[in-house]
This record gives sequence, structure tokens and C-alpha cells, in this order.
Amino acid sequence: MNTPQLWTARVEDYLAYRRNAGFNVVGDSSRLQQFGRFADQQMPPQSHLVVELAVAWARSTKHQHPFTWARRLELLRGFARYWQRFDPMTEMPPRGLLGKAYRRLTPHIFTQQEVSTLMAAAAGLQPRDGLRPATCATMIGLLEASGLRPIEAIRLTRNDVDLDQGLLFVQEAKGHRSRWIPLHPSATEALRTYARLRDRLVRKPSSERFFLLDNGQSADVRTLQCALETLCRRLGWLPRGDYAHHRCYDFRHSFVVNSLLRLHCKGTDVDHAILALSTYLGHASVAHTYWYCTAAPELMAIVGNRFHQYTQGEST
Repeated sequence: MNTPQLWTARVEDYLAYRRNAGFNVVGDSSRLQQFGRFADQQMPPQSHLVVELAVAWARSTKHQHPFTWARRLELLRGFARYWQRFDPMTEMPPRGLLGKAYRRLTPHIFTQQEVSTLMAAAAGLQPRDGLRPATCATMIGLLEASGLRPIEAIRLTRNDVDLDQGLLFVQEAKGHRSRWIPLHPSATEALRTYARLRDRLVRKPSSERFFLLDNGQSADVRTLQCALETLCRRLGWLPRGDYAHHRCYDFRHSFVVNSLLRLHCKGTDVDHAILALSTYLGHASVAHTYWYCTAAPELMAIVGNRFHQYTQGEST
């Protein structure tokens, strides 16, 4: 390019390119913008992206941990690959230069009893006579019963929830894919009960979202996450897994793991049923669904036993 650009402008070009290609860049944009500001302070506009600059930025985070550095460097590789089109002198940071950028942390797998306890405990949230306790309890139940991503549940509108047919319409989810979610009658009835309470307590909502707070605004993941941590702390629960806190996303993991365990106990052909489960979850590939198997020792024990039978020539 003839006119040197600031690094912040180069980053914005890359982010715009990714958005136009249909990618969700919300999670990456702030960190790449941080790199742009860092590079503008460290290097002149006509300079090239070199490994030395990339490593310096990766290590500049306040979280002085090799895994954090490796994740930041891996994020920068995408930008470097893009910018090589305009500047052949761009250096690609080698993969693994600062260690592994990916790891599989074990989530907390909720039991049905734990979910029931959480929903009952939600009645103690403030304001006790308001909508927030019911919103949090109903959302927890829905996540456990449907395996929805938390953000998918938050974004449901009134028109997306068909209480007559017992269906949810998830629009523009991950990968810009939409899907219908059939619900168990008990889940549909719970949503119907919540909707009646919501409409009684919030007469003039300022949002078309299905799940609201007392001010008429849409609930958000942060609100639900805060409530979940509060409830678990009151109950004296510690997470069974590698995360410091229980997470809303753990309900999705729990849905998958518990579904696969039930299918196995019933003697269902899991290899066939998992295709339907993958579609229900909105996964682009069934491999993403199998990936959840590594979250539970019970499932890994089943997998290990089946592989042992295979090696012994036994039928699985």
C-alpha cells in the first residue's frame, strides 16, 4: 500500500473483512485493537509486522501466564495471515512459539438434582417479589432441558417462543445457522407460567425479548452468571472441574453428557442418535458433539470399554 497506515487502521480493516465474511469478531476485536494501539506506540506506521513485535505484545498482558501469551499470539496469526496480502514482509508467528494455545478444561456437569436445587434457591434472589428470581430460575431450567447456548436463550424473542406447539426458534445462532428446538411438555408449561408472571409484573416492557428483568429490559448472560455464582456460593457448592466458578455454559455441557449417558443406559445406538443430538444442538459437525465426551469421566470410561471390546474382536 502506498500510504502508510496506522496499525489501528490495519486492524480495523481486518475486522471489517472478517465481519463481511460472516464471522463473529466480538470476542476478538478488543484484543486486536489493543495490539493496534500497542504497535502504534512501539513501531512507526511504515514498519512491518515481525515476530519480535508479536511476542512483545503477547507478553504485555497483566496475566503473566504462558497459556495467555500463547492464546494472544495465536489470535495474532489470523491478522498476520491477512496482512501478508498487502505486505509480503509480514512475518507469521510460528505456532507453539510460546507454548500450547489450546487446552481442554473440564466443566462442571450438573446433575438433575443440582438443577432442581438451584431453581428452588433462585426464589431467594432480590427482589424477592420481583421478576428476577423467576427469570433466573426459568432460564436455568431451560438451559438444562434444551442444551441451548446461554446467549441463544437470552436472544429469544416472544415470537421465537411458540407455546402452543412447544417449539423455540433460534435465529442466527453460531455460524449464522437457525434451527427449531422442540421442547418437553414440562418445559413448555414452565415457560407458559413464566410468561404469565412476566406480563403481570412488567406491563410496559422496553424489549421484545422473552426473558426480562424488572425494569423491562432484556436479561443478559452477565445477569444470569452473577445469579448462578451467588446461588452456588449460598449453597456452599464448589465446581467439579477446572474452572474457578460454575458457568452458565456448564448447563449445555451437562445436557450433552447427561443425554449421552441416558442413551447408553437405554441401550440406544449412540453413534446413530448422536447425529440427531448434534443437529438439535446446532453443531456444524458431529465431531463437535463427540468433543463433549471428553468432559465426563463416565463417558470416557464407556468409550474406553468400547475400544477395548473392539480390540478384542468383540461386538460393541
